[in-house]
Amino acid sequence: MTIETTPIQDLVIINPTVFEDARGYFFEAYNQNTLAAQGINIDFVQDNQSFSKRGTLRGLHYQNPPFAQTKLVRVLQGEIIDVAVDIRKQSPTYGQHFAIKLSAENKKQLLIPHGFAHGFSVISETAVVMYKCDQFYNKASEGGIRFDDPSLNVVWGMDLKDAIVSDKDLVLPGIEECNSEF
Repeated sequence: MTIETTPIQDLVIINPTVFEDARGYFFEAYNQNTLAAQGINIDFVQDNQSFSKRGTLRGLHYQNPPFAQTKLVRVLQGEIIDVAVDIRKQSPTYGQHFAIKLSAENKKQLLIPHGFAHGFSVISETAVVMYKCDQFYNKASEGGIRFDDPSLNVVWGMDLKDAIVSDKDLVLPGIEECNSEF
């Protein structure tokens, strides 16, 4: 696998090495030793999986310390626009976001470290998203940022008036009012 940097420090794309033949394909989606050799040392403790229909928009979510989560996100079926927002107040890229198309076809993964809010929109008929976390879910530490915060100007790959958004996500604050402790 190869590691691709992004314009935001510590946020990286992992591209697996895919072996294809007449039977189909094989690749390692995660190998702790391979990543450690590239300076990425994370102990994942939880795997999450979601199924969503076209137009679903989830996020932008994070957990505050000491329950902050690093996430390794990939798509098992379908296609999404995956978004990470830097909420580290001392970071030179605070308030900036990075968006990438993740799909079952391209097999790319986004490694989102502590200090980022995360969300995605589904741009295929359906999508199955899986992500590894290095910390367990903790409701008391969760926070979020409104997906349509104009200061972020995220392009979600869909008309937002048609987005399917949870009631919880509709009432999240903008980045300037969020309770981020990073």
